[in-house]
Amino acid sequence: MQARLLLEDGTLFTGKAFGSTGDSVGEVVFNTGITGYQEVLSDPSYCGQIVTMTYPLIGNYGIARDDFESIRPFIHGFVVREHEIVPSNWRAEYSLDNLLKEYGIIGISGIDTRMLTRRIRHLGVMKGILTTSDKCVEELLEQLNGTPLMTDQVSRVSTKSVFSAPGTKERVVLVDYGSKSGILRDLTKRGCDVVVVPQDATAEQIRRLSPDGILLSNGPGDPKDVPHAAKMIAELLGEFPIFGICLGHQLFALASGADTEKLKFGHRGGNHPVKELKSGRCYITSQNHGYTVKEESIAGTELEVTHINNNDRTIEGLRHKKYPAFSVQYHPEAAPGPFDSSYLFDEFLTMIRDHQKNTPKISRQAQLAAAYEQQANGAAGSVSKGELTYAKK
Repeated sequence: MQARLLLEDGTLFTGKAFGSTGDSVGEVVFNTGITGYQEVLSDPSYCGQIVTMTYPLIGNYGIARDDFESIRPFIHGFVVREHEIVPSNWRAEYSLDNLLKEYGIIGISGIDTRMLTRRIRHLGVMKGILTTSDKCVEELLEQLNGTPLMTDQVSRVSTKSVFSAPGTKERVVLVDYGSKSGILRDLTKRGCDVVVVPQDATAEQIRRLSPDGILLSNGPGDPKDVPHAAKMIAELLGEFPIFGICLGHQLFALASGADTEKLKFGHRGGNHPVKELKSGRCYITSQNHGYTVKEESIAGTELEVTHINNNDRTIEGLRHKKYPAFSVQYHPEAAPGPFDSSYLFDEFLTMIRDHQKNTPKISRQAQLAAAYEQQANGAAGSVSKGELTYAKK
């Protein structure tokens, strides 16, 4: 079956269809990874996007249960140069074609993905429509222009309820803006007691969970489309140690008074060089984002830049000068990509332990005793009468 990809500038690509059928509109982007197409497909940060793989052969090792980064894919289309129909790998449970059919995702193969990538790099990301229908180009353009890009991706991919991954060490509240499974894996293998909360969790709801630290996950879209998230972070900043990843990094910046902007074509792949300013060391990182923190907006805030991108000098890491909080634009959990930056999870836990030493929690028993003392001296207490009666006993 024939499939076509039409860009909003009128560029038309014609190839072979695989996966599902129909029409799908999304933002056309490209990923430079050589392997890891299953992790790319299941990364919630790609929600609403038509993803082009620059590596020419995709599907050759099939799909394996253990390689998913979320419960299901959220992409709006998949573009490859050559699609391998029959996978050859002992771990493969089914094919790429089967996966796309299962979730209603259209794939196109047999087009010049290098030309498409160069066009995106030259003109910037743009809307596109992927179709297996026989509609004329004029009708497709009208449909494309009349379909706005999504702005509610975060609410679509975030968990709808609180759940936990019990552990015996620090309690970390993971705010799910579209979190990859790799983040949860890295926390649980370090023994953390992880509680995952929805993207619209309030500061008070998070306080009630008594976290030792808060991790702001990756996610799709424009950080300014989730203003409630920046508001929540601003309320908790300084109260708990905070670590932001990708979208979480951008939201941390917004909550601290900085600003963000859209990149021309984003960073997506497993080979992006990032320089740590303190040591001068270069890390090869896994990235997937279309927005960045504006460098000039850092002035006048309490933020300092810790990492920069060696390709375009954009900001890749931030740290708060006053509070225990830091963030990175890239993915320390990788999957796919190198695990060079997984040490950042250890730095986060060290930050939590240092914070606990410097600001030990006051037990409820001590709070009640202090309130009882205040009442005995005629001052108004901040706890209920019943609790004070219990404290006397």
